[in-house]
Amino acid sequence: MRAYAKALTGAAVAGLTALGTALDDGAVTTGEWVVVAIAAIGVVWAVPNRPPADPTRDYLARRS
Repeated sequence: MRAYAKALTGAAVAGLTALGTALDDGAVTTGEWVVVAIAAIGVVWAVPNRPPADPTRDYLARRS
């Protein structure tokens, strides 16, 4: 789960942003729900965090 934390956060932010825009007129149409779903799921769903290039450097940076 931790490997997908950034992707899930990005999906939530994208979906909520699209939903906020869709609610501008007080109602959400079917087309707007599709845009919300595409923004939340289709754009960032399966993007795992990239491992650090040098795990030793990352470890030492966290200890400082």
